[in-house]
Amino acid sequence: MNSPEEQKAAYVREHFANTPPAKTTSGISIDPVYVPAADAAAQHAALGVPGSFPFTRGPYPTMYRGKPWTMRQYAGFGDAGETNARFRKLLERGQTGLSVAFDLPTQIGYDPDHEFAEGEVGKVGVSIATLDDLDRLFDGIPLDRVSVSMTINATATILLAFTIALAKRRGVAKDQLRGTVQNDILKEYIARGTYRFPIRPAMRLVTDLIGYCATDLPRWNPISISGYHMREAGCTAAQEIAFTLANGCAYVQDVLDRGLDVDAFAPQLSFFFNAHNHFFEEIGKFRAARRLWASLMRDRFGAKKAESMRLRFHTQTAGSTLTAQQPDNNVVRVSLQALAAVLGGTQSLHTNSKDEALGLPTEHAATLALRTQQIIAFESGVTDTVDPLGGAPFVEAMTDALEDAARTYLKRIDALGGAVPAIEQGFIQGEIHKAAYQHQLAVEKGDTIVVGVNKFTTDEPQADIFRVKDTLRGTRIREVEDARKRRDASAAKRTLEDVVRVAQSKQNLLPALVAAVEAGVTLGELCTALEGLFGRYRAPVL
Repeated sequence: MNSPEEQKAAYVREHFANTPPAKTTSGISIDPVYVPAADAAAQHAALGVPGSFPFTRGPYPTMYRGKPWTMRQYAGFGDAGETNARFRKLLERGQTGLSVAFDLPTQIGYDPDHEFAEGEVGKVGVSIATLDDLDRLFDGIPLDRVSVSMTINATATILLAFTIALAKRRGVAKDQLRGTVQNDILKEYIARGTYRFPIRPAMRLVTDLIGYCATDLPRWNPISISGYHMREAGCTAAQEIAFTLANGCAYVQDVLDRGLDVDAFAPQLSFFFNAHNHFFEEIGKFRAARRLWASLMRDRFGAKKAESMRLRFHTQTAGSTLTAQQPDNNVVRVSLQALAAVLGGTQSLHTNSKDEALGLPTEHAATLALRTQQIIAFESGVTDTVDPLGGAPFVEAMTDALEDAARTYLKRIDALGGAVPAIEQGFIQGEIHKAAYQHQLAVEKGDTIVVGVNKFTTDEPQADIFRVKDTLRGTRIREVEDARKRRDASAAKRTLEDVVRVAQSKQNLLPALVAAVEAGVTLGELCTALEGLFGRYRAPVL
C-alpha cells in the first residue's frame, strides 16, 4: 500500500497538475489537500500538550474548559462621563473587561487647550488630562475587581500613574489593580504614529514601567507588545509574527540591561495580535507565535520559568478589512475573524463593530459585536475541547510554514542589530509598505476579492453615523483650567521639577509621576517637561 504522501502526490498529479497553488497573504503556497503525518506518534510528541512548552496548543492546560476568554470591547469617546456610561452598558450586557480608547491629544500628551488638540478632543477616544478625569471615567467601577486595558503608548507611564493615584484615592491597594497598559512604543515608530519622544528615551519610559510593575503591581500587564497595528498598516501574517516578537526581544533585552532577572518580569509581558481574513492562516499564526516566543525566551534569554515562556495575547478583529460599502457584510467578516482568534487560543478578544469604517460605533453596533463573542463562546461548541484543530494536517503545516517565515525575518532583523536599529534604518517600515502596496495592487486588479468593493457591488443608502459633539473641546478646556486653579500651585511646581530631576537620573520615574499627578499636574504639563529634556521625535524620510 502506498504511503499517505505517495497517495497525495498521485492525487495532485491527476487532479491539479495544471492548477497553480493558492497562496496566503504571507505568500505561503497551499497544497490542494493535506494528509496526516506518516508518524502520528512523532507529530504528537512535537505538538506537546496544552499548557506545556512550546505552548503550540495553548498557554494554559484547560484553556476555555476552565472559563472563556475575556470579552474586552474597546470603547471611548467624548468626555469621561460619556465613556463611563458606555462602559456601564457594556458591563451590564455581559462584557467581562474594559478597554479604553483615548483621543489623540491624550495619546500624544497634549491637554485639550493646546493648539495641537484643536479638532481632535474626544473624537477617536476619551479625553483625559487630570486625575479627576480618570476618576470620572471609572466612576462606579471597582478597580480591584474589573480588569482595565488602556490603549496608550507614548504617555503610558503617565496614565498608569493616574491609575495608581486613583486607586490610592479610593483606598484600593495598588497590588490589587488588574489590567494592561499597551506601552509598546516601537510599533508607533513603525506603523501607528502616536509618538512624542525619540526612540531611546521612550524605551527608558517603557522599561521603567515594566520594572515598576515587576515589584509593585504583580497583577498588572506592563506592556502589550502589539502586532495589530502593523497588520493594519499592511504587513503579512508572517511579518506580524516576526516584527512583533522582534520588538518583544528588544524590550526584554532593555530590561535585562538594567539589571532585572528575566524570570522576575517576563511572566507579566503580554501581546496583542490582529485577527485577519484568511481563517486558517490566522489560526496557524497564533500557534506559531506562541511556539516561537517560547523558544526565544528559553534559548536566547535563558528563562527558566514556564510562565516566562508563555505567550499570552489579546486579539482584535481587523479594522482594515471593514468596508464602508455594505457595512452589514462586516458582521460576517468579524465573526470569522473572531472564531479564528478563539481557535488560535486567544486570552481576550475585541470584536469590531460593523460601522467602524464610517465612524465611532453606535451603541447598537457595539452591542451586536459583543453578542458575536457570546454566541461563539456559548453556542458554537468550540470551547468544549482544548485546541480543537490541533493535529489537523493543514493547520499544522500552516503553523510550521509561518514559524519558518517569521524566523527568516528575525534573522534579518538580528543582522541589523535588533528591532531598534532596524526601525531607525527604516527596514521594518519599508517591508510593511511593500506588502501593503502589493495587497492594494491585487485588490485593484481583482486578484484579491473584497465583497461589496470590487465584486458583488450594489448601491445602498448610507448608514447612521455616530458623531461626537463639536462643542466638547470648549467644555474640556474649562474643566482643565478649573483643575489648575484648584490645585496647590507650589506643590504642582515642586513635583513637576522632581519628575525632570528623576528623568535625568537612572531612577525609576513612576513614583515621581504618581506624586505629580496627585498634586494636580496635568498630562500635557508632564509631557512638555519631559520633551524639554528628551526632545521630540522626527520621523525619517524613507
